[in-house]
Amino acid sequence: MRDTVLVSSPEDDELPHLWQKPAYGVLLACLKNLHVEPRVWNAHVSRADILKEQAATAHDRREIVSFLSTIIKSSLAWLDSDDEREVIWDEASKRMSERCGRTGDSLGLKTWGSSYALARLLHEFTAGPLAHLFAPGAMSTPEEVLELGSGTGLLGLAAACFWKTSVVLTDLPTITPNLAHNASLNQNVVERRGGRVEVAPLTWGGGEDDTDERFRELNRYQLIIVADPLYDDDHPALLATAIDEQLALSPDARVLVMVPQRDEITKGLLETLRGELARRPSSLFCLEESIVDGQDDWGDDHDDDETQHVGFWWGVFGRS
Repeated sequence: MRDTVLVSSPEDDELPHLWQKPAYGVLLACLKNLHVEPRVWNAHVSRADILKEQAATAHDRREIVSFLSTIIKSSLAWLDSDDEREVIWDEASKRMSERCGRTGDSLGLKTWGSSYALARLLHEFTAGPLAHLFAPGAMSTPEEVLELGSGTGLLGLAAACFWKTSVVLTDLPTITPNLAHNASLNQNVVERRGGRVEVAPLTWGGGEDDTDERFRELNRYQLIIVADPLYDDDHPALLATAIDEQLALSPDARVLVMVPQRDEITKGLLETLRGELARRPSSLFCLEESIVDGQDDWGDDHDDDETQHVGFWWGVFGRS
């Protein structure tokens, strides 16, 4: 008979230590108890209120995210069956996703719908708005592509495969360990398709102390890609700064951005980003844009398996 434990609340008990090989029932009960309602994208919920609520919890949020990440990466070899392992991995993944709200530290540990939607379009851009970069014999073919806010790395990994080029995946220092893990798992697949990926931390608007050495040489990249980067009021200015610092000054250099049009808040953030890019000393303007249908799971009143159908806006920016 399986060992089970009833856990009254995350505050009442220590999280299990995997080195102690906790029983299936112990892990499952703990993961069930860590369930939280995902934060809704809602203008009436302020960032300050969410942060205050998070600070009031007894368990440190980062400790829980680290615990969940450890489970997802673990082989769980001591459990009795593959079925038990799949259940635990699935529950840990759900708890991780629930903590990917508007201000969640684990936002970058979830693969968002826009990354998938943009990855499916990559081959079209090589024959369209980015053809001048990838055409045979092109003078400005990017030796490296920079992805900003890579999250789990889906888009950057797909770009390395489709475009057969080197892609530098970047995100916050707290996100890059999981990003590097995903990149290493897919390294052989990427290399078989003629691509290459590297992972490095890059904090938008960060000082020299927060910047990886490779990014201190400015304006290096002929192509920058970014999906779903805007979910707080300060992000448009920070993203515009990062793009302006890293994008080459060449008139052929391009930025490919995708932003899901979830609501008026997201649309407003996108318009702010346009303005911020236009105000850079070497202005960036949208040269081509469109909207494609997609599925997104950032919203309210959704069951675990439900998604929203939204329009995914994409734009290609270049310098004036």
